[in-house]
Amino acid sequence: MADAAPVPGTSIGDVIAAVAALGVASMGVVDALKVFGRWGPSNVGFGEIRDLLTPFFPVVPVGAYQRDTLLLTLRANWINGVDKAQQKAKAKSLNHLGLSKGNAAGLAAAAGVDAALLQSLADKTAGGGMATPPELNALGQFDAILSAVLDAAYERADQKYRNFCKALATCFAIVLSLIAAYYVEASWVIGLIAGIAAVPLAPVSKDLVTSLQAAAAAVQKSNRVKV
Repeated sequence: MADAAPVPGTSIGDVIAAVAALGVASMGVVDALKVFGRWGPSNVGFGEIRDLLTPFFPVVPVGAYQRDTLLLTLRANWINGVDKAQQKAKAKSLNHLGLSKGNAAGLAAAAGVDAALLQSLADKTAGGGMATPPELNALGQFDAILSAVLDAAYERADQKYRNFCKALATCFAIVLSLIAAYYVEASWVIGLIAGIAAVPLAPVSKDLVTSLQAAAAAVQKSNRVKV
């Protein structure tokens, strides 16, 4: 199939805008896939959170709360796109909810802090006693380690989610671009290149087109001055 002749009046800015629009459309398709719930892309990344935080959730039920219930709460926040800082704060508060006499030793082991001090603190908290400075220090260490684990869990999960969505959108962009290339009788190589460039180009397309237009205007002005 012969390559199609360039369309008269088409500028590099138009080409960039068209490729960027393809990227936006592909990301829109990925976003639409979130409707599939359990199998949608929104679930990607939560495994990192689950794996890193499971040791920090109580083994012994606290009231109506069990480990599975807490993880379901975090998953609901994750797939609904709740602000990441709020998700971390919720995870920490749920963890503190589980810091009881029955779970203190296990949580201390997960964080690597003094189990006896944390257990003593939990006992005193349950009985209304006053905590000692060493016990408060142990709690501070526990909180610091938990915060670091939360940061690692959510940052790794977010990176995995973003990379997966970009890769999936790129696949859709390539397919759509190859279909378009076929119907306009363009080279499949051009379609492949456009599909690969579409997703990374989409977020910066407006600034790039503006810069190119400004550069072209400057060159034209310079040529007129020389003439």
